[in-house]
Amino acid sequence: MQVNVNRKDTPFSPDASRVIARFLYTGDKRSLSLINSVLQLTESEASFALSQTLRDYSMRHRNISKIFEKHFSKVVHLFPKLGVDPETLTETQKILIGSYFTMEYSIESAAFFNPSIVEHPDQTETGRGELRVIISFRATGEGHISSIVFRTGVLDQNGELTLEPVGNMLEEAEHIRRHVYNKEQFNRKLEEMHNVKSIIPPSLILDKLKDEFTYGELRACIEEARKANHLESEKEMLFNQIIWLASSHYELDFSLDTNISERVIFPVSANEKNGIEDARFVKFTEEDGNHTYYATYTAFDGTSILPKMLETTDFYHFKVLPLHGEIAQNKGMAMFPRKVNGKYAMLCRLDGFNNYISFSENMTVWRDATLLQQPKYPWELIQIGNCGSPIETEDGWLVITHGVGPMREYVLGASLLDLQNPEKLVGRLMHPLLIPNEKEREGYVPNVVYSCGSLIHNGDLIIPYAMSDYASTYATVNLRELLNELKKNT
Repeated sequence: MQVNVNRKDTPFSPDASRVIARFLYTGDKRSLSLINSVLQLTESEASFALSQTLRDYSMRHRNISKIFEKHFSKVVHLFPKLGVDPETLTETQKILIGSYFTMEYSIESAAFFNPSIVEHPDQTETGRGELRVIISFRATGEGHISSIVFRTGVLDQNGELTLEPVGNMLEEAEHIRRHVYNKEQFNRKLEEMHNVKSIIPPSLILDKLKDEFTYGELRACIEEARKANHLESEKEMLFNQIIWLASSHYELDFSLDTNISERVIFPVSANEKNGIEDARFVKFTEEDGNHTYYATYTAFDGTSILPKMLETTDFYHFKVLPLHGEIAQNKGMAMFPRKVNGKYAMLCRLDGFNNYISFSENMTVWRDATLLQQPKYPWELIQIGNCGSPIETEDGWLVITHGVGPMREYVLGASLLDLQNPEKLVGRLMHPLLIPNEKEREGYVPNVVYSCGSLIHNGDLIIPYAMSDYASTYATVNLRELLNELKKNT
């Protein structure tokens, strides 16, 4: 029996007009020449050029002059090479120079896809049977660089979504804070990742650092060690591993006067410079009853992928944490919304083909996994994976899955795990839950429907999903009908 799926006519489409102001740098040589050219302008020429720029861009960005000042500060190290003291420059010169090191980046010009949905922490001014939600998306622009963006809306008692107004002025985080590391804890995390002592003692670097150190101080110690030692490939691997661990930690603060739809989580660290991909958000219930939102995502540096995690309680302040251990090696990690039998639980796909489940005492360290599902039906024989965090129901943990079949067609399925022992699969759809229709199969990557997280509202499963890696929409499924069908195929 095919479960009835109610597709909604609510498209989320890419909008090329949504831009952020990014730092633009083309190397020291060209930058020195550019700065020198700007400094040759007369005061009236500089004032005229700046006024034109502010007139054209002040309505497209919140406080664009502040952004120019920030970008000017990133090139002040070049001024001694020109024999110029940057403190002698006028404010007009500083802001104008900053504007030349700024570019607009259209964050979703290429695609707006792979959504997940969670309950909004603010449920004020909602009516009976209504739920305010946050929907996250993977937005992709020039160069296929992906970031995380948000929309909010209210689901009525029938599952109809009314979107709340979308802000026009996008912003990256107002403050980006690098982590201050505790040497003892950092060394412990390093040892948890691998048995590095068998290669080279971390003390070669860490012993030269204070008990509390910054990312910059760590980089300086590594560069010193590189110069002082003849490095074998194993030693270089360790140095890279230390840098990876350090660069994975940071915190983001967004301005309080931004709408959530204006906040853009754009790549910050080196290991995600080519994209933050497929964030799977979940509202996690802590043991004390409080709630924290986590999102597992894939960091991509152009060559390698690394699983990482976002943490927030209010969607203004975010912490970024690395995930490590033998299990944290592939895409598609998805956390359970609470501890299971006293441990954190995670769905994963460590081999790229099958679904696994893992448990851990530490939310950021994942070492062992148990095979949960293998491809079984024709529509999933290439690979299977999860489409977001498991959802707790009275009948078990509901998992929306994806399967890849003939013609690399991606479809959605569903499985049911035992509530007390989620390593036990108790139900699985024999047929896909959602298949790309004619409208959904055309896009950047044809024949794909995909989701990164669903939720239950008023007896319906709300599934936001991407259409062929270009745009997104959502659908509803009667939860009782779906659970009954799952339990038929045990």
